[in-house]
Amino acid sequence: ASPLTPEERRLRDKKHLNDITAARLPPLHHAPAKLLSIEESIAIQIQQKEAYEEMQAKLAAQKLAERLNIKMIKFEPEGQASMQYREVRDED
Repeated sequence: ASPLTPEERRLRDKKHLNDITAARLPPLHHAPAKLLSIEESIAIQIQQKEAYEEMQAKLAAQKLAERLNIKMIKFEPEGQASMQYREVRDED
């Protein structure tokens, strides 16, 4: 029994894992880091800050509405509610 090289051992273990399950492990490495210019970095940071502040504002409005027990309903002044008060007249 000759010792296996690390590559052969990895392939054997991978084949064994494929026989056991259909699940696949995510890659163990990440994409290499990208170099960005200062302008690109600032633009990304500003975009992320605006998205964060918008999300915080929505959450604060939702919490305030829950605390004040405000319920938003659909208002249709020209919808069916206004039709209930009109009289139907024949021109004949």
